[in-house]
Amino acid sequence: MISGDKEPKSKKKAAKSESDDSEEEKKSTKSKKKSTAGSASMFQASTDKDKDKKTKKKGKAEDDDESESEKEEKSKKKKGKGKKKKERSPSPEIEFDNLEKFVLQPASQGVTVKCRVTRDQRGVDKSLYPLYYLHLDNEKKTFLLAGRKRKKSTTSNYLISVDATDLSRGGENFVGKLRSNLMGTKFTVFDNALNPERALPDMSNARQELAGIIYETNVLGMKGPRRMTVIIPGMDKDNERVPLRPRNECDGLLVRYQNRRTENLIELHNKTPVWNEETASHVLNFNGRVTQASVKNFQIVHNKDLDYIVMQFGRIADDIFTLDYNYPLCAVQAFAIALSSFDGKIACE
Repeated sequence: MISGDKEPKSKKKAAKSESDDSEEEKKSTKSKKKSTAGSASMFQASTDKDKDKKTKKKGKAEDDDESESEKEEKSKKKKGKGKKKKERSPSPEIEFDNLEKFVLQPASQGVTVKCRVTRDQRGVDKSLYPLYYLHLDNEKKTFLLAGRKRKKSTTSNYLISVDATDLSRGGENFVGKLRSNLMGTKFTVFDNALNPERALPDMSNARQELAGIIYETNVLGMKGPRRMTVIIPGMDKDNERVPLRPRNECDGLLVRYQNRRTENLIELHNKTPVWNEETASHVLNFNGRVTQASVKNFQIVHNKDLDYIVMQFGRIADDIFTLDYNYPLCAVQAFAIALSSFDGKIACE
């Protein structure tokens, strides 16, 4: 089980805990600002050393410009310290005119999109085939996506829609799907375009593969944390996703990664939790966004910067989870990765 932040035992300890949280937040704010500047180059499909150096210099200048606002932020945190138990910070103001376009667009650099996933298991069917909903974690609880597991499929197959009431494969609101292998250890995320067999010869209207997810066999069973790898298409110089339209399964994300054909691919991993002797559990710092221990709790990072959290997911109630994602992920990729964590994995648990 992976835990988030601990509950305080006494007033003195509570004050100390909040002070520690405050310090962690300061550190994460600093590292986030530094990471944002370098994130574009880190996820670009083709890397160039000279461009990396320029990005780092630019990032340093941005840090200097923002030092004043950072000081103000610190003073605000100090004033509010010790008054209340820290609450989950809501998602920043995010507005969009076209929902389908928004959920497929990479998150803006420097903006963490904070969401909430709810699982509906009510009813006879839903205990086996629950419905999942993704909303922005703000006052309006803006709806983004819905997902459900398809019945009568030989492998786990989830449909993702921009309409909570229309979860059909042929519906206009279908935006993507998640499909697993027979063992339930590998998943592929697709958009809503055509199967390559039915696409035009130039593949311009063929579906894109948006992500591949691999769960490694866990020799410790339920006692140990999961190990997962996420493969996504790289980003171009304009910070747009490089389209990946395989003609067949032998040219897909997972096969390319397996064969070490990693051109235009980005490899991400879940952050390794730290064992805490006091709580006798594996622990990750979710900055207050996760409140219940669960094997499903995870953070996704790039090996070049373990402080830049690309995505984090964790439990806050029996059927409620927080999901936060950053550039270069989009909502469909993040939601599909979360859906894959709900699926039972024969070889992993």
